[in-house]
Amino acid sequence: MDDRRRKTTLEELIKIVNYCLEHENNYKQTAELFDVSYTQVYQWVRKYLSSGEDGLIDRRGQHKRKEELSDIEILERKVKMLERQLREKEMENDL
Repeated sequence: MDDRRRKTTLEELIKIVNYCLEHENNYKQTAELFDVSYTQVYQWVRKYLSSGEDGLIDRRGQHKRKEELSDIEILERKVKMLERQLREKEMENDL
């Protein structure tokens, strides 16, 4: 297996997961055949079984717009911002 990371498309993920499921969850064989890690195959299958194809969609870096946030999410963001500001002030005081 190559140490470099490669981008796996949603279609490839579905193909890999289906192959694994059709071959009695043989993660090792699937990983070797598709040149991906055992751990990654295992995680993809788990996501697929719990959430279907939607579970395989890469949502990293995608954030909700302010209009899409619930009241709780808005407050959680505000708390994180205030905690970050507090840490910065504490660091300034330490200097």
